[in-house]
Amino acid sequence: MSTAVYDAIVVGAGSVGMPAAMSLAEMGQKVLCVDQFASPGQGSNKAAIGGIRATHSSPAKIRLGLDSLRTFSTWEKEHGDEIEWRQCGYLFVAYRPEEQKTLKDLLVIQKKAGLNIDWLSREQVIELAPGLKREGLLGGTYSPEDGSASPMLSCLAFHKRAVKLGVTCLFGERVTSIIRRKGKVVGVRTDKGGYATGTVINAAGAWARQLAQTGGQDAPVQPDCHEAGITEPVGPFLKPMVVDLRPAPGSRNYYFYQHKPGQVIFCITPDPQILGTDRRETSAFLPMIARRMVDLMPQLANLKVRRTWRGLYPMTPDGSPILGRSQTLAGYVDAVGMCGQGYMLGPGVGALVARLVTERLKDGDAQTLQELSPQRSFGGGTEALK
Repeated sequence: MSTAVYDAIVVGAGSVGMPAAMSLAEMGQKVLCVDQFASPGQGSNKAAIGGIRATHSSPAKIRLGLDSLRTFSTWEKEHGDEIEWRQCGYLFVAYRPEEQKTLKDLLVIQKKAGLNIDWLSREQVIELAPGLKREGLLGGTYSPEDGSASPMLSCLAFHKRAVKLGVTCLFGERVTSIIRRKGKVVGVRTDKGGYATGTVINAAGAWARQLAQTGGQDAPVQPDCHEAGITEPVGPFLKPMVVDLRPAPGSRNYYFYQHKPGQVIFCITPDPQILGTDRRETSAFLPMIARRMVDLMPQLANLKVRRTWRGLYPMTPDGSPILGRSQTLAGYVDAVGMCGQGYMLGPGVGALVARLVTERLKDGDAQTLQELSPQRSFGGGTEALK
């Protein structure tokens, strides 16, 4: 085992792990970040489509989303790195009374949690996104401070700052076990050695459950597969991220937006779930989502698709993250089960992990940790906007 002793070891250098390591270092901690892949963000981060929203249906996720938005929106000004941030807003459209009711009901929770969001009339939605199909449009909710950025550029920027602050990063090294002694974390063992610490943060994404089990813990996280795609770049024509919650054969919601360099990026939620870790693209995805997108916005029909890909969503039974300390293993902290929202929530989650580990919680943190506790009952309702 290495003779170095770390205040904290973060397992995972992706959407959650890299901001967590950075935030811990900002609080003066000596941090080691270990990842099985060759460089930052090579797990699920590189498959994220880049949407960043605080528009959620639970107060905890709204708080984390607002914290994350502050990080993304000010990053270039404060640190100088271009991460392709664009404040475009999220537009959830309603074409049926069912979605209209869901979205209007959520406004009460969202506004109470501090989210800047409003219901737009049919005419206001058309003004915001003129290309949308008008037949049947009832209106929608719009949160103007949400946005988008590049997941890879963001992760690399967080890594750059973390290293500058003194974080040691080890890539191409897989943690094989969490070392325990008398109910406490004392280190981790990898396929290349061992490292001493009293605190381990599980930020292993789709591999979180396997890591937890090496320490005698469990995390009800199961990956499922989602596909996405990107078009050629074109001139600006679409401001918001558009989300359509209506189900259709083979899928539930789908969403798309125009990225800062001009490409349209799109994704769909399969129904039923495709469980497992297979990341090969399928032949069904593009025809399915293309029909839905062109029906909603006909002007998309002539865009050329450059590529598609498939990524993993580390899902929990209730569609919300698992965040907090273990009650049975001192020094073990979960930051897992982001349900495909690790990129947009990552900076907020990472900062909260750092405050939890250093015992510097701020207002609202206790409520967030209670709502997302590893010890909560997972038998309740699911997150409405997951």
